[in-house]
Formats: sequence, C-alpha cells, structure tokens
Amino acid sequence: MNEENNELLAALDAQPTVEVGSVVTGEVLAIDNDRQVVVGIDGTGVEGVIPARELTSDRDANVEDLIKVGDKVEAVVKMPVTSETTGYSYILSKKALDARRAWEEAASKLNEGDIVEAPVTQVVKGGLVVDVNGVRGFVPASMIENRFVQDLNQYKAQTIKAKIIEINASENRLILSRRDVLNAERSAALAEVFDNLSEGDIVEGKVARMTNFGAFIDLGGVDGLVHVSEISHERVSQPSDVLSVGEEVKVKVLGLDKEKERISLSIKATQAGPWDKAAEEAPEGTVLEGTVKRVVDFGAFVEVFPGVEGLVHVSQISHKHVENPSDVLKAGDKVKVKVLEVNSDKQRLSLSIKALEEAPAREAGSNGDGERRPRRQNNNNNNKSRNSAPMNYSTQEEEGSATLGDLFNLKDFD
Repeated sequence: MNEENNELLAALDAQPTVEVGSVVTGEVLAIDNDRQVVVGIDGTGVEGVIPARELTSDRDANVEDLIKVGDKVEAVVKMPVTSETTGYSYILSKKALDARRAWEEAASKLNEGDIVEAPVTQVVKGGLVVDVNGVRGFVPASMIENRFVQDLNQYKAQTIKAKIIEINASENRLILSRRDVLNAERSAALAEVFDNLSEGDIVEGKVARMTNFGAFIDLGGVDGLVHVSEISHERVSQPSDVLSVGEEVKVKVLGLDKEKERISLSIKATQAGPWDKAAEEAPEGTVLEGTVKRVVDFGAFVEVFPGVEGLVHVSQISHKHVENPSDVLKAGDKVKVKVLEVNSDKQRLSLSIKALEEAPAREAGSNGDGERRPRRQNNNNNNKSRNSAPMNYSTQEEEGSATLGDLFNLKDFD
C-alpha cells in the first residue's frame, strides 16, 4: 500500500499546476444552460468554464455556432472559482487569449517610433481610441494637437497619422501621439518656408483659425499671424466679422523670425488703401460730400471716404470772416467740399467749402466780404496762430487759397 500511495502522490505531483494568466488547452465537454462552455483542462484532471462574455464580444452571438462539444480550445486562465457547488475550478477566457495574440502579432510588426495611420473608433474624456491593425490604441488629449483642443468630437470617424510612443503587450497598452507627427511636419514645413519666403513677398494662404487679436493663415503646413490691425484699412473689432475659417486670402509677409518660428503677415497691405482711392477718385476740383469729424482752432477735418479725412482751413469755410470754426461747424455735420489739393503719399487733402459758394460783391475799402476792413495791427499774435495750419499738416499757402493777396486784398491798394 505504501508503494501504491507513493505512486499516486508522484502522479499528482507530476500533473501541471494551473496558474492565473497561463494558457491552457482543453476539450469542450459541454455547453450548459447559461451559455457557458465547460472545458476539461488537459493534463490536470480539473475543469474550467468559459462564460459567453469571455468567448466573444458579440453579445447576440449563438455560442453553439462558435464552438461545439468535442472541439479543442485554448484559453487564458483568468481566476479560480471560489464556489465549491459549481463543479468548476477556473474561469477561462478565449477572448483574452485572442487579444493577447493580436497584441503579440502587432508587437512583432510595430516598434516605438513608428508612424501609423489609425482610424478613430471612439472619443472619450481623456483622448481618442484608435484602431492600429486590429489593436486598440489610445491617443491622450494632450498628444492630439500642438495646441489646446476644446472639442475632441471633430476627430470622430477620422483617420489620423500618429507616432507610437509606447507598446506593452502584457498590459495591452499601446500609446500614440499625433502631436509628435504634427511637430515634425511643422518643422519641415518651417524650414522650407523660411528658405523660400522673404519680407515683402505676397503669397496666398487659407484662414486656419481666429482669435480676438488676429487670424492665423495656413501657408502650407505653417501658420502666420495677421494681427487684427493688419486685416483691413478700415477698423476691425473682431477678425470673424470680416474673415471665415477656410477662406483663401492674399497676404504680404511683414516679418520672419526663424528663431521664434514666427511669421507676421498683412492682408490690408495687399489691398488698395483709402488714400490710393482718394488720389484716383478725388483729383483737384472734385466736389464731394463729407462728414465733419472734428473741429479745431485752425479749421475742420472732413471725412470724404472711409479712412480719408481732409482739412477745410478756417480761411476756406466761408467768404465771411470766421473767428472760430466751431461757430460755424460741428462734428457730424454733412457738408459739400471742393478738393483743392490731394497728396496721397503724404496722406494730405486740402478742401474748401466756400469755393462752392458764390462770393459776395466787393465794396471799395472793404475786405471782400462786405465789411469795412479794420486797421491792421502789428501785434496780432492770437489771430496769426488761429489762422495758421499746424506745421505737420500744411501752411496757408499749401492750402492753395489763403495767399497774402487774399488775406490783405492787395488789389484794393491798386
């Protein structure tokens, strides 16, 4: 008996042990009423069970269509069964084994640093779930773009290019980064742009995105900034008021900073400015209607085109003597003016209101406006200051009308 017991103990010791996580082979003994596959594990003398959820991911699948009694099956040992009433010793999973082998196959074909194209299968809170050759991968939200992305749903059902940065088959872990790919592409595009672009060049681009301070223009993989002040010759409050994403625009290169990887652009520099229009449409002698924008001691500034203001000197307001322009004009008044001189290069426009009015008849000894000419005083500095235009705009002679002869009516002395 001792010899028989020793042989029995030796036989039991020779049987392989079943460990959680190991791969076992067995024969399908039965399919019970709970759609569980009962498996006799080879060489162990114990039974395991494969629940339907561990056989396939298809919840509606018929288990008997997938596997039959007598089939040989391989599975991963997931955990021991604690209940003694079931008659089973272990929970097995064929689905986990299939996933592990898919991982092993993927790992044999993929390496960290590889660039792959992966369809986005799901958008989750922390990032994107992608399919890499049948293997589930994950792109964290911080690795999707090289800038912050508010809404990840825009990537749903798209196929993205991403770089593998971590593979761990034992943990079914595949991490990818789209940001790394974008950064590499941007660096290559930047090098090409800085090699081929120069300040002053005019190129075409597409509006990529907008902020409160300007619009970013895609120049072919590289974005340049058009500051809000460079969008139009007219005042722009919000870039979205005049531009839309995807719109194609012409831009002029204002600055290139290779070290900081910045490109400054301008849209308005490619368009005719308001002063170009003034020179073309308002030559000397043209009669225009404008709006008084502001009144100063030496005259009034009248806007005749959007962004174009001309000066009506105090001497050109009326044939009558005007002491203070504010006595005659105020901001917002609509007036007709005649162009006396236009200089688009210096952005100066001299205008006259009185040139459109009939001059009163002159009387002998009068100053030309029907009033007796007062005796000239040598120390009239206040009047001289009021009747002189600022040096940074124009002098009376530059206005083309307030000559010494006009001021002192020298003809009266003939």
